[in-house]
Amino acid sequence: MKKTIGFGSTCVRGPEAPRPAKPHQLPIYATSSFVFESIEEGMEVFSGQRPGYLYSRFGNPTIDAVAEKIARLESHRLGFDAHGYLSSSGMSAISTLLLALLKPGDRILTQGNLYGGTTELFRKVLEPLNIGITLASLGDSGAAARILAQDPSIRLLYFETPANPTMECLDIAALCEAGRKTGCFVVADNTFATPYLQQPLGLGADFVVHSTTKYLNGHGNSTAGAIIGKDAGLMKEAVFPKLKLLGANCNPWDAWLINNGLKTLEIRMERHCRNAIRIAEWMENHPEVERVNYPGLKSHPGHELAKRQMRDFGGMLSFELKGGLEAGKRFMSRIRFCSLAPTMGDVDTLILHPASMSHLNVPREIRLENGITDGLVRLSVGIENAEDIIADLEQALEG
Repeated sequence: MKKTIGFGSTCVRGPEAPRPAKPHQLPIYATSSFVFESIEEGMEVFSGQRPGYLYSRFGNPTIDAVAEKIARLESHRLGFDAHGYLSSSGMSAISTLLLALLKPGDRILTQGNLYGGTTELFRKVLEPLNIGITLASLGDSGAAARILAQDPSIRLLYFETPANPTMECLDIAALCEAGRKTGCFVVADNTFATPYLQQPLGLGADFVVHSTTKYLNGHGNSTAGAIIGKDAGLMKEAVFPKLKLLGANCNPWDAWLINNGLKTLEIRMERHCRNAIRIAEWMENHPEVERVNYPGLKSHPGHELAKRQMRDFGGMLSFELKGGLEAGKRFMSRIRFCSLAPTMGDVDTLILHPASMSHLNVPREIRLENGITDGLVRLSVGIENAEDIIADLEQALEG
């Protein structure tokens, strides 16, 4: 007769999933650790003699599957494989990667019109660790190349294009070539464009980072980040130990939500782009609008460059109202259909005031020098019907 365990033990133990089982959807491995069949198996997995899972901070099937999917998208049809890790946020992806690649005394060359959180990370976390920052206008790739050649302490070139929130477009191939000549790492933040619109690895970048919270998820219901690299050895030997020991890893639930969002990435990005160009063209002709920053407009300084290195022009734009800050505040207070929110890349349209939100902690002189004025407004165009978005913007502008 089979021995029956106690009621409390029954509550705790099992159940085991029926085998064999092949789920149609990616399962959520909601477990902190994994069981070994024998001590020998455990020893071999711990020592790296055989593949396997130990503890979810070290690796988890749900997380790893989604990281691999994003890596495949970033290297799609490029003729090489990329490798990826998911982290707890976009900021953790950036900080983990830079701490993995740099040491005290090294410097980073970057642009002044970065996401405010990235600038703050550089100033408040990396500089106290004696990792210096050199700011330059990376729109001039020749000037960037000269700075790299003159300063051998610069070990990493970091950029985002289109830039947040000015929408400046940088020549990825030229910057990567400048980095290659001096032997420094090149890291591109591809959050705004996604691999559907732009593939920096194919243009020479060593690494790509994402806030997957934004377009890759697309639905505003998870927070996570991704690190994608070409060099499998460097990812495993330098990046993974930092990710593991800093505890910056993603969790299975957020990874699962990212995967659900990725299923519609191509469809969503097409609609984002279609809506954005329509709204940008409408805004450019509005009498209350001083300037519209959108790479899809022929008036944008980076329009031809964006045509060369992007499939389409994206769903992000920014604009300056003729009345400056006060006009911007009136405009935002009258918004009804769109949402005022400090994020972007969701399916619904989101509006943000960089000077008082995303770039609040960036020194004003740096903001102004890089076109992030007090009156600049950022618009993350959603996939709603474009006429509804325009109607809301129109009534807010006329108020």
